Formats: sequence, structure tokens, C-alpha cells
Amino acid sequence: MKRIGLYLGFPPYGGGAFQYAQSVLAATLSLRVEEYDIVIVHAHPAWLPLLQPHAARAKLLPMAASVLDPVLHFLLRQGVSAALWRTAARRLHPGTRRLLAQGCDLWICPAQDVLTYALPARTMGVIHDLMHRHENRFPEVSHRGLFRRRERHYRNICAVAAAILVDSAVGKSHVMEAYDVDPGRIHVLPYVAPPYMRNAESADFDSRYRLPASFVFYPAQLWEHKNHVRLLQALAVALESVPDLHLVLVGSDKNAHAKILQTIDALHLQHRVKLLGYVPDEDMPGFYRRARGLIMPTFFGPTNIPPLEAMTVGCPMAVSNIYAMPEQVGDAALLFNPSSVEEIARAIVRLATDEALRSRLSEAGRKRAQRWDQRHFEARFHQIVRIAIGT
Repeated sequence: MKRIGLYLGFPPYGGGAFQYAQSVLAATLSLRVEEYDIVIVHAHPAWLPLLQPHAARAKLLPMAASVLDPVLHFLLRQGVSAALWRTAARRLHPGTRRLLAQGCDLWICPAQDVLTYALPARTMGVIHDLMHRHENRFPEVSHRGLFRRRERHYRNICAVAAAILVDSAVGKSHVMEAYDVDPGRIHVLPYVAPPYMRNAESADFDSRYRLPASFVFYPAQLWEHKNHVRLLQALAVALESVPDLHLVLVGSDKNAHAKILQTIDALHLQHRVKLLGYVPDEDMPGFYRRARGLIMPTFFGPTNIPPLEAMTVGCPMAVSNIYAMPEQVGDAALLFNPSSVEEIARAIVRLATDEALRSRLSEAGRKRAQRWDQRHFEARFHQIVRIAIGT
């Protein structure tokens, strides 16, 4: 019998990291009872109601923050050797001692966590992307020492982790090129649509959001790399052909928020853009089902989760033609250059007006979603766990 530890050291709300962690959590819980014991460590109290239904399958272990945790993060950010910390942590760090006491054969860290290399044990880590290298023009991944810290962080993961999960073949090639990692330790595990995409809608969805009759949809936190400004400029162009169209945006405020508001005012789009901020996961299917299509002009990859959400419910889409995005969506999306306002505008108009195209994209998306869902994710995950443990 092997023992698997899953470390959930981040708040359970919003963003792609949480959506990905839900898939990993489900995959971990689906490991064969006859072969694996499971320990789930959660470092944020909001995880508890999500984990309690699984108490019969896994040991649930709350982990309070240690006064040494900020010191650990500071030292690792400043370049202190991860190997040195791993040697000292067994004696100096209460959290490390508690985790090691669980006797796990493998610890899974699904959020690119420092524990991947700070814990002196066998670990499985994740590298979602290396956009700080490929898109370092964006301040959210490069300014104020972020580039240096990210480099050190990912280099440590690659040096220590027994297995490294990436989203695509492109993601694997990025890691190999950047850090000279043995390809046998890098495992492609594509993202899967979060489980909430199959949930029923709440009865009051329409009354709460009052969505326009015709709109395109973009769910993304308001980072500069999400490219909202060009999207707004493209909307202004598209409105010349489709004057009744709207744009619905959801996502938490980030560094592009002020510029987005300024652009809306400058282009007189106040009555054509609905900016809703963060919305609960359980409401997301309702937006996709009502939209004329998903429009996703992001500059980051290699792949992204919203196209998977769209395909699950048959929402037509148009996405950036970057990194592994064309491979991810196949024939289920229009592709465009995210730097081109004109190309984005043409994609918006086609989603809004071409019913035959919308029908074709919707059907292709549903079929594609069936070829890679949570069952396939779990089967591949089980294979990777066996390799990481050495069984």
C-alpha cells in the first residue's frame, strides 16, 4: 500500500490554479483504494467544506501557518539554496516535520508551490507556463524582481521534483529548453474543463445578471496580458457591422483595470460593455450558454481553461493563435492574431452573425470535449503517479 499526500496550500476560490487543483483533487481521490492511502493537507479554512464529503476516502489534515513560513519564502526568494533548506527543515520547521510524519511516498503540489522543493521528500510539481520568459514585456511576470524570482522558483522545481506536470507538448518543450530537464520527468497532462461546467444553473441567474440579448463573452482576470484593451478596440470596430452586440467581461481586478475603464470611456462603449468582476464558479455555465461565443485574445499559453469550458457546453469560440492553443481547440474555434485589432473584430462579427459557423463550432467543440474529459485526465494522472513513485 502506497501513501499519497496532496498539498492544498492556497485559498480555494477563483482563477485557473484553483480550477486545475479541483481536477487534481478529483484524480487523487479516484486512485484505487486497494493500492493507495491518501492524505490531504489544507492550509486555508475555506477548503474544509469542500473536502469534508471525502473524509471517508482520505485523511484530512489542516495545516496552520508557522511563524517560520514567511522566513522560508523570503529566504528562497532571495536565493538561499533549496538543498540547504531541505536539510535544515527536518529540525527547524514544524510544518515540515508534520508533513514528513505522514509517511507519504509522494507529495503532490498542484499549485506550483514552493513545497515542491522545500519539502525533503519525493514530490510531484506543476509548471503551468513559462510566460515570464516568452512574454516578459508584461509587468505581471517580469517587473520588480518577478522575472528573477520566477526563474529561481521554476529552476528549483525542475532540480528537485520526481515528476513535473505540464499542459501540452509545447509546455514540455519550453521546460526542457529553459532548464535542461530529463524529459522522462516531464509529463504532459492537459487541462480539463472544471466539474462545475456540468452543473445546473440557479433559478435566479437571469434576474441577478440581466445579460444583454446578444453578447460575446470573455472570462479573464484583468491582467494586461489578457489583452482587454485590444478587445475593446475590436468591439468598437465590430459594432459598425453588428450594432446591437455587447461584450460581457468577468474576472477580478488586476493591473489593467484602470486602462480598461479608460478605454471604455474613450471609445464610448459604456452601454455596450458589461464588466461584472468576479463571479462564482457555479454561475459560469450560464454565461457560456447565453453567449454568441467566447472571445479570448490572451497573449499567454501554452493552453488555457476557458476554451475547455466553452467546448463542454457547446459555446462557439474564437481564440488567439498562440503556443499550443491551435492544438487545444482543433477545429472547434476560429483563430486570430491577438496583436491585430482587425482580426479580433472579424472574429467577433463572425461569431455574432454566422449561424452556420456557430453551429459547426458548437458541434465540433462538444465532440472534442468528449475526447478528453475528467475520466481521461484521471487515467493519465494514475499512470504518472505510478511512474513518479517508481511502481
